[in-house]
Amino acid sequence: RIIAVWFRKCPRLRRLSLQALIGWAVLAASLLPMRRDADAQTISAGESRQAGPAPPMQGRPLEYGVFAGGGFGGVTQGFDQFFNLGVHAGKVLTPPGPSWLLRGQFEYAIEVMPLWQAYTSRFERANCSKGPSNTVTCSGLYPTGGVYSGVSVTPIILRWNLPAERRFVPWVQGAGGLVWTNHKFPPVGPYPAPGHQGTSVFNFTPQFGIGFHYFVRPRQSISFAANAVHISSASLGDSNPGVNASVQFSVGYTWWH
Repeated sequence: RIIAVWFRKCPRLRRLSLQALIGWAVLAASLLPMRRDADAQTISAGESRQAGPAPPMQGRPLEYGVFAGGGFGGVTQGFDQFFNLGVHAGKVLTPPGPSWLLRGQFEYAIEVMPLWQAYTSRFERANCSKGPSNTVTCSGLYPTGGVYSGVSVTPIILRWNLPAERRFVPWVQGAGGLVWTNHKFPPVGPYPAPGHQGTSVFNFTPQFGIGFHYFVRPRQSISFAANAVHISSASLGDSNPGVNASVQFSVGYTWWH
């Protein structure tokens, strides 16, 4: 009753009250969209937490990483083993396609292995030659085989990254490269054809592989690969026995930007 009397007798109080009421209404109206946006962001964040992180291949990123690998293969003289350390760099060139298979992304990459080693059987060989009357004479036996060290470069890696689901990104690839070794590889003997001076310190490495990235962080992944690598000199030397079917595995760590 007292408040009603004040309102009737104090026009200024009525104006102030009306202004205050209008001000509160305007403030509430301005805060309502902000509240709705906050609620929408909260819901979106909750959905993101439920759905997991965004696909890791978004934005056609650049990748670089380090890896270690090894494997096995066979040549004419026996069983070879391999070990390598290297660096990898690649660039995703295409966005995801419309269908599941075409939703993958094409990537071009290169690899450099400053340490490439092959472990072969040790044996003795001789150099033989034909004389004027077709008689074959051979030198004394000397050791060959053992450990071959070198450098490998794979400048062409064509990789197809299959559709990424959260942390797991599988891929297939074809590649071609070159390896140089400190001795002619692979070893040949013990009595090669007359005039045979060995194979070559340069060999080509056409290969096909499969693998996957497992993202441990949004921009970092552990990488696994399995490659079938053919090692051949393309007849740069006197003979081209090659390593027809080496199987090599690698594990690495990759950063994405």
